[in-house]
Amino acid sequence: MRQKRAKTYRKLMSLYSMSFGFRQPYQVLVDSEVCKASVDHKIELVKQLGTVLQGEVKPMITQCCIHELYLQRGQQPAVDLAKTFERRKCNHREPIPGDECLASVVGDSNKHRYVIATQSTPLRIKLRLIPAVPIVHINRSVMILEPPSDTTIRAKALMEQKALNSTTSTETALLASLSTSTEPVPKKKRGPKGPNPLSVKKKKKPNPLPQLTKSLDGKDVSSGKQQKGEVKKSDDTHKRKRREDNEGDEATAGSPNIVMNDSTGSPRKRKRRRKGASNTSDSNVIHES
Repeated sequence: MRQKRAKTYRKLMSLYSMSFGFRQPYQVLVDSEVCKASVDHKIELVKQLGTVLQGEVKPMITQCCIHELYLQRGQQPAVDLAKTFERRKCNHREPIPGDECLASVVGDSNKHRYVIATQSTPLRIKLRLIPAVPIVHINRSVMILEPPSDTTIRAKALMEQKALNSTTSTETALLASLSTSTEPVPKKKRGPKGPNPLSVKKKKKPNPLPQLTKSLDGKDVSSGKQQKGEVKKSDDTHKRKRREDNEGDEATAGSPNIVMNDSTGSPRKRKRRRKGASNTSDSNVIHES
């Protein structure tokens, strides 16, 4: 199939799919004449139908069309081909002509969304008056999908107009309901914008520890929060130090050899003179006299 023709067929089937709800696999009703033409021209019917309709197909045939093939002699290959298709119940107790059978199955609106493959010209003319009926026929060993009929195009335009009107009516009703409502729409209050948190200097956190004061013994204690045991301990330590200092002063005053150091204030021993040195100095003085 040529590329231009394939593109045209693709557009036609998209029209049927979007506007009338055709879905794959497409249900194709085949009559007896198409079976005979495909056998005569050596056409792979199922493959060609899939190529023309641009998708998966499910060929079907009615019991009345198979009965027509049985009545014709020398059509055993066509009968064998028709037996491979799915049977579509037409609910006819007695067999009727194939054209009438297909027309009755399609009905007035083609609610089951059938694609009709037929070689009968009167049936094709009749089906063009029914909207949304794709028609396929064989012309000189080439399968052709007919363009949509005027009835189909008018039905498509009517459906689009109806959908547009319905959306417009719903929008107008919504607008009317909004206009009739007396409650004003609350506006969101916008206060002054604060500074950028990334550019603001962080505040210094207060020190959680209380201020420390120096006690008498030189140690840091928390003001106003001393325990009784800590106060008693510091007093004992202070008394003990004073007692040691008094004892040191008394020892220094009692011993003449101990002298207080001026720089450090600690006691130090006085140096003793040697007896021999003092005696020799006295004897020298006596001899000279």
